[in-house]
Amino acid sequence: MYRLLNTVFCVVAIASVTAEHAAAQARHDTNRGSCAAAQAIVTKAGAIVLGTGPSLFDRYVTSRAYCTSGDLTEPAFVPTADNHQCWVGYTCRQRYGDR
Repeated sequence: MYRLLNTVFCVVAIASVTAEHAAAQARHDTNRGSCAAAQAIVTKAGAIVLGTGPSLFDRYVTSRAYCTSGDLTEPAFVPTADNHQCWVGYTCRQRYGDR
């Protein structure tokens, strides 16, 4: 009985870690879709992390309301399948210096 419970526990733990890893990896890749699709994703979410290339990503927002207090918004352009400089919204930047 102990062996069975131990096996079940291990399977559940492995499945949990695998699911968390997959969720962390899941991210929209702007290079695979249209500019309109990338804009719609940001608009629908309000704030979202988008992939813009291999190991490249950033957080894009629709307005300053999604930034922390004191941050400014900066227009954000990403590469898409049909537009190399697609405006998707904004990124949040600290008022002074880099974030």
